[in-house]
Amino acid sequence: MSHYSAFSIFRNALSGNRHWPRVWRNPHPKPSYDVVIVGAGGHGLATAYYLAKEHGIHNVAVIEKGWLGGGNTVRNTTIVRSNYMMPGNTMFYERSMKLWENLSQDINYNVMFSQRGQYNLCHSPGQMDTARRRGNIMRANGIDAELFDRAEVQRRLPYLDYSPNARFPIHGAIYQSRAGTARHDAVAWGYARAADRQGVDIIQQCEVTGYLRDGDRITGVETTRGPIRAGKVGLAVAGHTGHLAAMAGLRLPIETHVLQAFVTEPLKPMVDTVISFGAAHFYVSQSDKGGLVLGGDLDGYNSYAQRGGLPMVEHTLASAKALMPSVSRLKLLRHWAGVMDMSMDGSPFITKTSVDGLYLNGGWCYGRFKATPASGWCYAHLLAKDEPHTHAAEFRLDRLARGAMIDEKGVGAQPNLH
Repeated sequence: MSHYSAFSIFRNALSGNRHWPRVWRNPHPKPSYDVVIVGAGGHGLATAYYLAKEHGIHNVAVIEKGWLGGGNTVRNTTIVRSNYMMPGNTMFYERSMKLWENLSQDINYNVMFSQRGQYNLCHSPGQMDTARRRGNIMRANGIDAELFDRAEVQRRLPYLDYSPNARFPIHGAIYQSRAGTARHDAVAWGYARAADRQGVDIIQQCEVTGYLRDGDRITGVETTRGPIRAGKVGLAVAGHTGHLAAMAGLRLPIETHVLQAFVTEPLKPMVDTVISFGAAHFYVSQSDKGGLVLGGDLDGYNSYAQRGGLPMVEHTLASAKALMPSVSRLKLLRHWAGVMDMSMDGSPFITKTSVDGLYLNGGWCYGRFKATPASGWCYAHLLAKDEPHTHAAEFRLDRLARGAMIDEKGVGAQPNLH
């Protein structure tokens, strides 16, 4: 049951929304905490919530240089799925899916999770073979997957281009019915409120400028709001992972890239699912406001800027038109960009670092938003117990040096190896 009554909603509506209470506190930082998490996006907030709820560690601070959820958490295309096939990824993302399915009830906040399904289109017989293999691996692990031929895809998605002159002929698709979307900002707000109610301090406008040390061990962070001591420091800062790690003397196998997303003007209900267009790396869904949410490829250069370049705008919109010719006259309302920490094999890190007291959650590439619940769950386990969770055991930093790549093809572009 929400803590807002029908009367309070009515009263605030008539008063111009001037009397709503704070959903989470705005505390001053304490001198020390058991755990300090850097980054108040979905992953950092989820970690703090599960630390308190699952492990009884309530003396936790989440510090954020800007405002809560102002980074990549609200700069994505909101897609949630668990159609991964590589050992190390498969069950991790399935755990995330199961957490998503009960998340609104768990944190008592509607994250608008919509299991509308996802189609990954195939454009050649070879892609159909690859999809068949992916689907078989998913089903062997108890994850839902169906393979459809061209006729079935056309029956289900009649607005795609099936003409003889189609730029990318559609041969079929692999479908996950439990996939879908969630409201990205609601995820951040919901985890923030839930963590706050567990006693976690969420401290905004608090930028990390360095680390406190006792010999070789990190014992806290220097910030623009003063020093904060901590038993453990956990990084969850997305595209700024390399920057924060460098302050501790670490050089990580991560590059930061720009990824854009777009929203069109509203139209009547048309796309009632999520569609991934692998031949051009394009994906589309329709929001509850009616706009088509479009995503594409990386801009192709390293950047920390939350804005993108016009070549990728052209590529993404051309892909939309090639796949769905009927949308060619739609106007684009807005677009934005997130900064992504891209690992060299396309899979993440949830691990201790070689610096005592410093822990890493990063390198998420295209998997960040959909991984939010499981990332928080597994990172909290690592911070609480100093050992990896079973479903994140392969996300170690040394896997690249050992050649144990988790090279998940078909989930997105990867940076060039240097």
